[in-house]
Amino acid sequence: MAKGSVSASVIRRLPRYYRFLRELSEAGTVRISSGDLARKMGLTASQIRQDLNCFGGFGQQGYGYNVKSLYEEIGRIMGLGTPRKTILIGAGNLGRAITQHMDFASRGFDLTGIFDCNPELIGRQIAGITIQNSTALYDFCVRNHPTVAILCIPKEAAIKLSRDLVALGIKGFWNFSHYDLLLDYEGIVVENVHLGDSLSILCYQLAEMDRENNDKK
Repeated sequence: MAKGSVSASVIRRLPRYYRFLRELSEAGTVRISSGDLARKMGLTASQIRQDLNCFGGFGQQGYGYNVKSLYEEIGRIMGLGTPRKTILIGAGNLGRAITQHMDFASRGFDLTGIFDCNPELIGRQIAGITIQNSTALYDFCVRNHPTVAILCIPKEAAIKLSRDLVALGIKGFWNFSHYDLLLDYEGIVVENVHLGDSLSILCYQLAEMDRENNDKK
């Protein structure tokens, strides 16, 4: 497929394929048909075939998919082979939760530094990493060359800091700050995470289900 021709919806399903295939491989499953995989994932067999065909043909007629090979191939497609040096800025409740509970290495990232401006947090450790003063960020980036930043800071702080981060070579942002960096910067990759939006979507889906149930009465 040409660069940029794979739809966002297909890309967002890749981690789910990766997770299900890992579980199947760990359970000892050697091969699986598109139909069986579809039933486990709540998709259709044609959807799975269409998704995987975006990246090449992985299955064999009458055999299905080799679970381990497909798992490894999807990991390669997602770029998980070479961990990207990553920093986290904002060691408050959200930053600490992410650091403690996220397995960065299995997702292609190497968390190398954590920064905060709160004197009460500086010097503490999270998951074996010492929280540094935000004033040390420039020197750290010059020495270690991280390419990814996780922003767990308020929008106003992100606006002030983002210019420096881009100038220091940060190419990718996992952004919890509610500041849309793509409005001001080109040539970077941003995954915006709006927890409130996600909760609102859940509320809408529940309301829609209520409306459907009421219509049936």
